[in-house]
Amino acid sequence: MMSDTLTRDFAALLHNWPADNEGLDAIGRLLLIDGLAVAVAGSGEPGPQKVGSLARERGCRPAASVIGSDFATSPEIAARINGMAMHVLDFEPMWNPANHALSPILPALLALAETLEAAGSPPQGARLQRALLKGIEAQGRLRLSSQQIEPRELTLHPPGLVGPVAAAIACADLLDLDVSATVAAIGIAGSRACGLMANIGSMTKALHCGDSAANGLEAALLASRGFTADVDALGSPRGFGLAYFGEKFDPAPLLAPLVVPRVITPGPAWKLFPSQYATHFVITAALDCRAEIGADAQIAKVAITTPVMPYIDRPKPNSGLDGKFSLQYCVAVALLDGQVRFSSFSDQRRFSPDAVALLERTSLRQTPDIPGRFDAMHVDVTVTLANGSEVTRRCNGPLGSWSRPVPPAHIEGKAHDLMDSILGTERAASFWRITAKPSAELRISELMRSLCPRTA
Repeated sequence: MMSDTLTRDFAALLHNWPADNEGLDAIGRLLLIDGLAVAVAGSGEPGPQKVGSLARERGCRPAASVIGSDFATSPEIAARINGMAMHVLDFEPMWNPANHALSPILPALLALAETLEAAGSPPQGARLQRALLKGIEAQGRLRLSSQQIEPRELTLHPPGLVGPVAAAIACADLLDLDVSATVAAIGIAGSRACGLMANIGSMTKALHCGDSAANGLEAALLASRGFTADVDALGSPRGFGLAYFGEKFDPAPLLAPLVVPRVITPGPAWKLFPSQYATHFVITAALDCRAEIGADAQIAKVAITTPVMPYIDRPKPNSGLDGKFSLQYCVAVALLDGQVRFSSFSDQRRFSPDAVALLERTSLRQTPDIPGRFDAMHVDVTVTLANGSEVTRRCNGPLGSWSRPVPPAHIEGKAHDLMDSILGTERAASFWRITAKPSAELRISELMRSLCPRTA
């Protein structure tokens, strides 16, 4: 018999989904590897380092590992720091509708699984992957229910908005909470959602994802102890749906039959550049122009045409980090260097004379005639040379997108490049040895130790 509350029906749907076939296990492993590799690469960035410094000062109970660091802290704070590290480079997979689904969930599950194993539980690898898939499914359905599909329609940063609820659902699954307790976890997490779009381009953007992981984990832990919340925090007239999405809120996607999970269709778009996803389109088009004109071409001006995406129209980004969210800067650095990598978004590269000069000659036109959905958009980049000749290239989808998929070996190669260069050969080999185990034998505590320069 169906419940008369949206929240309970949604919780029950995900609670009863086994999420355990071979295909799901394969993509779950790939998401785990990509997320951890990106987190290792991001762990040394200023944002995660500053939050880690605060945690050290607090002297919290050392129960969960901080990736890339020589200390442990409380599960919630570890989830926050690791969530930031996983997101800060903007290198984790993209989803459709637009969202970062990995960093708000996986760090929470890692911290929780590590503490469960320390308390005597068996290896949590398989259960963590199942819970991760449920959290990703929850986020995709919540994003669909918002009906904010075009990026220009967003009122809040999606992972900060839907992330806490999804992380609570995932952690509730790992804790084996029943439907009623999961409903409470959803309600608790729903009151802890936010994420101002104004903070995109700053350290606070990654904190949206870290806070989602921490708050979702804490919501599930509170619910496991009998903490209460409204019984229909999603569907109530004063609940999550109407509060955040207004009259556009559509509950139907939350309860649609779970035939093909969203982790399979549409699945993730894998990121091969460390920047905001729409910039991958203009980077691709700019690199194609660069291949045509050559490295020594004298560029007179550059014209970019994209969908309407005001938050990444940044003609003069105020830092290298801000440049990750600037269509203009991403095109300029791609044309100048013939590649886009971590160092492309350093302050030194952003304010180098050639980048400053080319930005002055770069224009952007955004038009509503082009859809803004990542699975339907395109961009054009036109380069005019000093001799008056022009080269135009269009990108309908970057490599790794839904229209240009890459094989799993490509993503493992990305992770190898990150892990091997940052961890070093010996520690990276330990990571790959551990992740090669069947998920049922994967101890999360052992996995986390391989990512931290400590023995305790």
